[in-house]
Amino acid sequence: MSGRLDAGPAKRGETENTLTTRKRRVFSGTAPSGRLTLGNLLGAVGRWTVLQYETDCLFSVVDLHAVTTEHDPRELAARTREFATTLFAAGLNPDVCTVFVQGHVPEHLGLTWLMECTAYDGELRRMIQYREKARQESVRVSLLTYPALMAADILLYGATEVPVGEDQRQHVELARDLALRFNHRYGETFVVPEVTLPRVAARLSDLQEPTRKMSKSDPDDAVGVIRLLDPPEVVRRKVARAVTDSEREVRYDPGARPGVANLLDLLAAFGDDGPEALAERYASYGELKSDVTDAVVDALRPIQERYRDLVADPGYVDTALAVGAHHASDLAAPVLARAQRNFGLLPLPAPAPSPA
Repeated sequence: MSGRLDAGPAKRGETENTLTTRKRRVFSGTAPSGRLTLGNLLGAVGRWTVLQYETDCLFSVVDLHAVTTEHDPRELAARTREFATTLFAAGLNPDVCTVFVQGHVPEHLGLTWLMECTAYDGELRRMIQYREKARQESVRVSLLTYPALMAADILLYGATEVPVGEDQRQHVELARDLALRFNHRYGETFVVPEVTLPRVAARLSDLQEPTRKMSKSDPDDAVGVIRLLDPPEVVRRKVARAVTDSEREVRYDPGARPGVANLLDLLAAFGDDGPEALAERYASYGELKSDVTDAVVDALRPIQERYRDLVADPGYVDTALAVGAHHASDLAAPVLARAQRNFGLLPLPAPAPSPA
């Protein structure tokens, strides 16, 4: 596999002193639950591939977030690697941005405890995801406290911006509150990040249930979810089975006809025309679905080809993740040390010099 991988922060022009003075730094992450979907490509991952060329970016496969619920350990490890490989295939360049696995950087867990000691029980119980799941089932303590881990993820790197969807805004706002509270009580320690929402909400709905978001956490055999690694014949079958309605006219009306609107939104995402203009071109759903299939297959082809190349050269992915983790740790270590010192924890003494 061709390509350059920088050896670490020195080659990226980083020093410990630049962490809090950098004008702009972005951090974002994705949990390896399920498999990345077309919705991810049109949403967060697509934004990341642009952001990496605009500013200093760190992107993490947050594997520790994926264990707040029941999981298969072997499957988690395989999915984590697949996620990272898919992100590279989708356009993240490890020579331009930092891509790493959260669990490879121990500072995340170190700062999490300080965030748990800063947060209040009521704040964590108000988190929407916890409230929704706790009403339906018995949940683990980690599901309650994982927003503290998410805050640590962000604050470790002096991130000034955290690009998220509306569903994650509450968690980033908690990270802001914890940073402000910690700084007020223990001295200036953290950069307080800003939430950045997409200019246009890219929401691709499930092809079978067009009133809800297409989710990577849905079962692998979900017919309404197009995965980035779905082969052309699978894409064709899923689009062909997409829900429409009993009307014959192709018309863009998200409220009354969400299935048809979802297909038009999907087609519009890969071209220059809006969904309303596209609707006027089609006399039947069959023609619309055919063009949607072609557009999706064409968009996924280079990603899948790149993915196959990366799988054939696992050393490239291993090196990219190792370099990313070392760089992330070099940035995070002084922040954690400063937080521990300001919090009142005794620093580890330097070893005594060896006798001559």
